[in-house]
Amino acid sequence: MWVYILASPSRQLYVGVTNDLRRRWSQHQADTERSYTTRHRIRRLVYCEPVEGQREAIAREKQIKAWRRIPRLKLVESMNPEWRDLAQEWGWVNLSPRASIASEGAEPDP
Repeated sequence: MWVYILASPSRQLYVGVTNDLRRRWSQHQADTERSYTTRHRIRRLVYCEPVEGQREAIAREKQIKAWRRIPRLKLVESMNPEWRDLAQEWGWVNLSPRASIASEGAEPDP
């Protein structure tokens, strides 16, 4: 399981949990609904952490969501001080701005 944070260019954040980080990232990239992430252009994967078990992952997600903005920003910066797009660094590629298929490759090992 993974807890992850996506960010917009203006650093609006989205915190989520998934058992397949690459698939979920691809879904966010392909999102054509009027979702929060689409409306606010939240696309860049800026933080992720592996978590053992679904219950623990959901508890960690809720913990991070309960924090105020500054602690969330500090969490991202603890792993990614330059706010780089981790998916791009790992070579994950979307075929188009709304494509649903990511390129082949291994799951990250942060």
